[in-house]
Amino acid sequence: MIFADRVEAGERLAVALARYKGADAVVLAIPRGGVIVGEAVARALGLPLDVVVPRKIGAPGNPELGLGAIAPGVRVLDEWLIERLGVTEEYLEREIEAEEREIERRERVYRAGRPPVDVAGKVAIVVDDGVATGGTAIAALRWARAQGAARVVLAVPVAPPGSVAKLAREADEVVVLETPEPFFAVGEWYRRFDQTTDEEVIAALARVAQEVGP
Repeated sequence: MIFADRVEAGERLAVALARYKGADAVVLAIPRGGVIVGEAVARALGLPLDVVVPRKIGAPGNPELGLGAIAPGVRVLDEWLIERLGVTEEYLEREIEAEEREIERRERVYRAGRPPVDVAGKVAIVVDDGVATGGTAIAALRWARAQGAARVVLAVPVAPPGSVAKLAREADEVVVLETPEPFFAVGEWYRRFDQTTDEEVIAALARVAQEVGP
């Protein structure tokens, strides 16, 4: 199944999450594209929407190759790959510090002065527009659990079966609409997969805050 765009994917995902409508839950979207999916989910279920901002740590000379991912206070590193590539501790710390600064910037800009949504004791529904390897999703899930979420759910429109199995060990529940194989990239399962801008993320969060509340 090909999704028309992120809005349609979010609406379909909301149907699969219908049991959480009006629950003591919050939608935590992974920027940028995941926020558009998350907005559709949050509005359909009447739930608050916030961001969780994981960042990939790229390999030296090949930033697309992930050595792991971080979220605020969380590090998920591929020690085998780091050792195999001979990545130094100095490189790792430098990259992590740079990504931590970017996380802080994005959180500040996206929330536009609103405080973070409290997830303690609630169901945290982590939403993205899709999962490939799952590294950033794992960091996001661990962050939600560290914030005291009573239950952590991962909800995405599309992911490969191998990643779903890996993520099922991290989340209390994984909701995925499509698990195609072979799987090359998230964008191939959307007719429209434009890059989402910071401005679109800010607007989506503001709309839900006004409609549903913080």
